Amino acid sequence: MARAVPETHGEILAAAARRFAVTGYKGTSLQDIARAVGCSKATVLYHFANKEALLSELMAPAIAVLEALDARLAGTTGATAQEIAGEGFVDLAVRFRRQIALLRGEFPDLLQQPAFAHVQQISERLIAAFAGNSDRPSARIAALVVLAGIAETCAEFIDIPDEELRPALLAVVRRALEPVT
Repeated sequence: MARAVPETHGEILAAAARRFAVTGYKGTSLQDIARAVGCSKATVLYHFANKEALLSELMAPAIAVLEALDARLAGTTGATAQEIAGEGFVDLAVRFRRQIALLRGEFPDLLQQPAFAHVQQISERLIAAFAGNSDRPSARIAALVVLAGIAETCAEFIDIPDEELRPALLAVVRRALEPVT
């Protein structure tokens, strides 16, 4: 008996997420996604203009939360900026850790794509907020380590319950960042 041809966006998105998790974004072709769903590449292209459009839709909810965090950080400085950045980014990373895990190791390349170019600018502002808007190299280094560490930890520990992971990450953030006076 032939399998029914999937016609939904959701099935294609789910298959793409699974493929990206196994072989990475660069290592996955539209044909791989189509094969995983059980449809033709043309069906995938009917729903998505290209692989970048597919990834953009997969990441859109996380990027929307990142943009909202960026807006909340606008005009904040010092300890206030650190606190908002810490809690906001931890919440984002815990909530979207499966999406983060999909793209492990591929963020630098993805940030070069036009659809994700603004994410690099937001990341730079987030690092500045983690540093309390300090120009001290040690504060900026700690901020980058915290940002990268949160993302990597969330991607690694997918199965730890949110109620355990969130407070552990926030405790690390508070210990790692230089206090702003």
